[in-house]
Amino acid sequence: MKNIFSFLFPVLLLIVSCTYNPPREGGSEKAREAAAEDPSGLPLSTIKLPPGFKIEAFATDVVNARSLEYSPNGTLFVGTRDEGNVYALRDTDGDGKADERYTLLTDMNMPNGVAFKDGDLYIAEVSRIIKLEDIENNLQNPPAPVVVYDGYPEETHHGWKYIAFGPDEKLYVPVGAPCNICKSEKDVYASMTRLDVDTKNMEVVQHGIRNSVGFAWHPENGDLWFTENGRDMMGDDIPACELNHAPREGMHFGYPYVHQGDLPDPKYGEGKDPADYTKPVQKLGPHVAPLGMEFVTTAAFPAQFKNQVIFAEHGSWNRSKKIGYRVMMVTLDDKQNATSYVPFAEGWLDESEDDAWGRPVDLEFLPDGSLLISDDFADAVYRVTYTG
Repeated sequence: MKNIFSFLFPVLLLIVSCTYNPPREGGSEKAREAAAEDPSGLPLSTIKLPPGFKIEAFATDVVNARSLEYSPNGTLFVGTRDEGNVYALRDTDGDGKADERYTLLTDMNMPNGVAFKDGDLYIAEVSRIIKLEDIENNLQNPPAPVVVYDGYPEETHHGWKYIAFGPDEKLYVPVGAPCNICKSEKDVYASMTRLDVDTKNMEVVQHGIRNSVGFAWHPENGDLWFTENGRDMMGDDIPACELNHAPREGMHFGYPYVHQGDLPDPKYGEGKDPADYTKPVQKLGPHVAPLGMEFVTTAAFPAQFKNQVIFAEHGSWNRSKKIGYRVMMVTLDDKQNATSYVPFAEGWLDESEDDAWGRPVDLEFLPDGSLLISDDFADAVYRVTYTG
């Protein structure tokens, strides 16, 4: 019996770490009271923002809203992970709230990532990239999905993907580690890949990335930046999650040997020199689960925000006291070194009661300079504006 338990316990732990999400009934009494007073039914008055900023609901009841992609013609595409659906939202009257909603796909395999190019919507499932062609002319009657590439691994642990087209017009697709901590002989795991959607050629361009679910390119030099989720089961306070910078191809960011740039892994780090791997630009909080990120390029925000990094921290699931559940900003100097790491929007977590009512996932700027934030726990998309 003891031998059977010794075998099963790591397996059960792996399953829990992959699939656990806190119950949707979260939220303190303070949050419930605030929700009752807001027209959206969400406790938005609990959210703290810098002076001059305001948050409102862009859309509610968007179940498990995760990755966001806004088309030039004004359609917001929304991917999900647990729900398996893909949505399209439109604000046709310009009041800052979605008034049209379409369900484009249902029962898909973790269709988390969405990207738009040349009229087609690209969607990342666990093992393949599909597309809906000419989608904006067919929102009410979406076409059957076309398989673009189906050669990605089938493991669901860290299998959900954020995707985006880069400055080179190719689709960037991260592939997470198929575990909490492990070493795979397959080069594709714990990597950032690049897919030519025309030739179907896929290549690994970055290595040693445990799980990235958000990235963007610097608006001035085109360098790739990405968030990375640190490993679990090393305690409450280590390792830090990461904000990373990849100015060239073929870099290695440490996983599974070194975490947070300076912490050897207790199993795989023996004999490894942290100096051999790329350090993060900024260590983030432990287990904060950083996801979608953007560079601030809009002139609608104050000048001090220009070209700074903002990103969603989805929040911890296995820490004894919750952390994250906010949108953060890392300020960079002219040499792209981090000078600060501070909250931009917080209040989804009531720290006094250790209870959260929302979990930010992805960010997307609209042409008018407002910022959208998805929340897969409150089933909402928020809109943040600067009013001065």
